[in-house]
Amino acid sequence: MPNISFFIPAYNCAKTISESVDSIMETNFTAGDEVIIVNDCSTDDTAGVLKELKQKYPAIILISHQRNKGGAAARNTAVENANNELLFCLDSDNVLASASITPLKNYLVENKADVVSFQFQHFFHDDKYKPAYTWSLPEGDFSLNKYLERENTPGQHGNYLFTKQSWLNAKGYAEGTGALDTWTFGLRQAITGAKIMVLKDTFYYHRLDYENSYWMRDAEANLGSVSVKVSYSLFPFFDIIDERFLNYMLGKGRYSWFHNMGRKPLKLVAKGKKKDFYEKLHKKTQDFIYPKPSFLKRALNKIKRTLGFK
Repeated sequence: MPNISFFIPAYNCAKTISESVDSIMETNFTAGDEVIIVNDCSTDDTAGVLKELKQKYPAIILISHQRNKGGAAARNTAVENANNELLFCLDSDNVLASASITPLKNYLVENKADVVSFQFQHFFHDDKYKPAYTWSLPEGDFSLNKYLERENTPGQHGNYLFTKQSWLNAKGYAEGTGALDTWTFGLRQAITGAKIMVLKDTFYYHRLDYENSYWMRDAEANLGSVSVKVSYSLFPFFDIIDERFLNYMLGKGRYSWFHNMGRKPLKLVAKGKKKDFYEKLHKKTQDFIYPKPSFLKRALNKIKRTLGFK
């Protein structure tokens, strides 16, 4: 069975990360796995806590950013340094259930999937065994349309198992998207053909902390820029987005299209359709940068006439 590189982006999480790491190491870590923690220039005692965790679990690999780069960059740094082909991202305030990872791995291998998510998230405040509420996903194959219509998706929580190849196909996490980093990464995996599945009757514990929540600090505080950030995250994949939808996404819907996906889903080009719009655009750009000799000759003659030369 393939091994897993668990990774944790860490920023000002001194109070919670020990429980997260313990939940990996105690019942979910097997020989050949690794745990990569990227300290994204924390300003609290995260560095000290990570040093103690490294002493407790020598298998941990610690990496530090010299400046704060954000969640997406921390995740990408971890994956770039991962030695295994299977990856599991666990946020620094969330907790795995006991012996919950092996079933995910078996399910992924058996179904030749690229992504496998837990079915349930148990949201909790202080006691993980007393969830405030539970959020769920439909079991089995996860439809691309659910991403295109912005329904509940694995990307919204981001704590799931996936292959390194799906990360490569998605061109990694979109840096500069703030708290949308996992949602947009899931979308990029989906539109690049990843086979996404949800394993029935599985769950993990998702901590609720409104005061220190990455999502509350970023996305909820900057609702006007959410659509712009998602558009930015899709820039490398504009060639597979329907031209009319792209014009809407970058035009009159630039501040609202993401919020309106339920009524107006993101539309991709038909599978196998020749996407000549971008070829024409590329050609126009090339003609401008590298003009044809005939164009240069006409331009030179015009200049000569203007200056009075024959």
